[in-house]
Amino acid sequence: MINQQQLWDDETARKYDTPGEGMFAPEVLGPTVEVLSELAGDGPAIEFAIGTGRVAIPLSEAGVQVSGIELSHAMISRLREKASERNIPVVQGDMTEALAGENFSLAFLVFNTIANLLTQDDQVRCFQNAARHLAPGGRFVIELWVPQLRSLSPGHGGTVEESEPGYLLVDTYDVLNQHVISHHVRFAPELADGQEARIGRTPHRYVWPSELDLMARLAGFELESRWADWDGSEFTGESRSHVSVYRLTSP
Repeated sequence: MINQQQLWDDETARKYDTPGEGMFAPEVLGPTVEVLSELAGDGPAIEFAIGTGRVAIPLSEAGVQVSGIELSHAMISRLREKASERNIPVVQGDMTEALAGENFSLAFLVFNTIANLLTQDDQVRCFQNAARHLAPGGRFVIELWVPQLRSLSPGHGGTVEESEPGYLLVDTYDVLNQHVISHHVRFAPELADGQEARIGRTPHRYVWPSELDLMARLAGFELESRWADWDGSEFTGESRSHVSVYRLTSP
């Protein structure tokens, strides 16, 4: 099993931020921050797996008091280059058990990160930990992809998710354990013949929306809203991802 601390190391943290592009693009971050700010209202928010502050920093700049939990020392160090502990306090630890306060109005876990927890038990514990942080009626927001098992051809255990010059993304599935490993193949630009490449692997446990809803119920939440994206578009059987908003109904 891949160690998460080793996965999110200094090199990964240095390369994580892509200002203005990819998941840092304004058209991605803008709607995310707008929705989270509205859900937080006048109360404080906590981000599980805060990373380098991709969402937390602009959310804080929008006027929301933001705290965080993060497992990786390297990611926290990168965050500290951009925001002080006073402005965005962070507890170093596992998001299934680390405590960073109480009575938050909003907890959120975005960009598929709950799938970094590789067992069902740990994913349930993550919901339970979110409940411990929230005030009664508080919300827990999760952004997550929908497993694309329909893309698997009979007899094949993998899919090509992206293919572009210099980069190839292949996902391989273990459907028995609901595990998927993303293989990121990057070809060195100086090697025109493409004979050498660098491969990085990230493991995930995929979760169906219905399974996520049951985890939420076990922790005292109920589903309040579900959209296909941060723009509030309808979630359908063809949606490849979802933003789910859970409200805490019992302590």
